[in-house]
Amino acid sequence: MLKQIRHFIGALRPVSVEEREHAYLSAACDRYDLEYRQRQVERGMFRRAF
Repeated sequence: MLKQIRHFIGALRPVSVEEREHAYLSAACDRYDLEYRQRQVERGMFRRAF
């Protein structure tokens, strides 16, 4: 029961910036796309305040 509650609470927490960056980089389809995405991340694509 406690494990289910922890899992539910974990699902409600917001996704961290690092997790979003990792997911974005992991979706690259080739080396050139990965390099482009790395430059975007380095420029602060996910670090900006909206």
